[in-house]
Amino acid sequence: MDITTPDIDDLLAKTEENPFLLCSIASKRAADINNMLHGQRLRVADAQGFEDVTTIISGEDPISIAMKEIGDGTLSYDKGDFDAELANGDQND
Repeated sequence: MDITTPDIDDLLAKTEENPFLLCSIASKRAADINNMLHGQRLRVADAQGFEDVTTIISGEDPISIAMKEIGDGTLSYDKGDFDAELANGDQND
């Protein structure tokens, strides 16, 4: 995957210049996107033989969608919640 938009420097500026934080937020959002589309994916795969309906529906993969949401400010995070999950180990995943 080639991330050119949004610019990586802009994404890092929104996540305290922390690449780990950026990747964590984006990966959690990408997983949410995959989960939301899971039912649609199964229906399309059964009907038409596609394996990844996310790209078919949006034209983008989930991580690109998440990065754009971070870049445009649609997706943000709560620093306290993130730090608590990091300290405790995310038991939900």
